[in-house]
Amino acid sequence: MSSQVPKSQHGDPAWEIATLFPAQGDWCEQEYLSLQTNRLIELNEGKLEFLTMPTELHQLIAFYLCTLLRNRTSDKKKGLSLMAPFRIRTLSGKFREPDVVFMLNENSRRRKAQYWDGADLVIEVVSPDDPARDLEVKRVEYAQSGIPEYWIVDPRDRSVLVLTLESGQTQYTESGRFTQGQTAQSILLGDFQVSVSEIFDQDGAGNA
Repeated sequence: MSSQVPKSQHGDPAWEIATLFPAQGDWCEQEYLSLQTNRLIELNEGKLEFLTMPTELHQLIAFYLCTLLRNRTSDKKKGLSLMAPFRIRTLSGKFREPDVVFMLNENSRRRKAQYWDGADLVIEVVSPDDPARDLEVKRVEYAQSGIPEYWIVDPRDRSVLVLTLESGQTQYTESGRFTQGQTAQSILLGDFQVSVSEIFDQDGAGNA
């Protein structure tokens, strides 16, 4: 039996392939983790959320912070840091791909090949298309999942907000908002200090 595609359909999307995947709202963790793609995709209560492609400045900032974090922690073997794309499970049925993640060696049992169960420090670089995602939605979610420290790096006003989670709490406390000329300081990692000016003075200036 011939399976030749009619000439009029050449170049059209293969819509039928979509029926092989779950509908939005029905995705489970196993189905999400089986996705093989170079797209940044997060899972939120059965729904896939497709992230916008980051800009050059966004990536330069993330790379700089990840590299600095690795340099400040690897020599003392404190833990492991990675940058996106890499998944962490925050809550049941919820996976995120933060710009930078760090896990203490003492919690290495939570590291898996495809994802980590949470993290000890997360850094997000705010994108202008949906600032509330990092400033509000993920602030609540990361706190509820017990991530001890969350940095929000915002190129719009060139600031770094350091949030920490006190024992037994499910809402972050603002440890400090740092701007040009100041040094952002980690509470979790005392020797991780970053000049805010250097963060935003990376090559390739533009919108994040």
